[in-house]
Amino acid sequence: MANIDHAPSRTMLNLLHVLPAFADESELRLNAIVELNSNTINKYELITETGHLKLDRVGYSSLAYPFAYGCIPRTWDEDGDPLDIEIVGVTEPLVPGSLVEARIIGIMKFDDGGEVDDKVIAVLADDKRMDHITSYTQLGEHWLKETQYYWEHYKDLKKPGTCRVNGFFDSAEAVTIIKECEQRYLTTIDAKLVN
Repeated sequence: MANIDHAPSRTMLNLLHVLPAFADESELRLNAIVELNSNTINKYELITETGHLKLDRVGYSSLAYPFAYGCIPRTWDEDGDPLDIEIVGVTEPLVPGSLVEARIIGIMKFDDGGEVDDKVIAVLADDKRMDHITSYTQLGEHWLKETQYYWEHYKDLKKPGTCRVNGFFDSAEAVTIIKECEQRYLTTIDAKLVN
């Protein structure tokens, strides 16, 4: 996360701080802020304090993101950033910085150099092409291998061997982790917001 010397504010419109994580928990629908599209090596991150996107880095290799990627509002993962979300099966590119509703289909547990950096796996909630997908297992064995390969090798030219996928889990586990991250947000970030 790109941080600046400015306290986050309740009065400055910032989707990260004003939207709830769940758009509709009963339907497993999340609010998600898009940071980047698939097939890019540019890594953008949301500036916590302002909600603007910043180019965090250009990838160290030609290994491109195989999915759209973003974060979930009012969550805070153990790595000190909002909880990440992979949005799979996106037909048209999404506009970075936009808000989408995504439906949870699982979660990937991930260790990034010793830090917990889990990734919720989701599809666009309003894409009828994805209505039949209710679990990450329906994406197929090759998708699992490709996703694991990407995450375990995307930093190889910078810090080889520092990233490890610790498994893929169902939507119920994803909801548990999201709720933990919501609680962490309340104790870590919400208490520091200025009026």
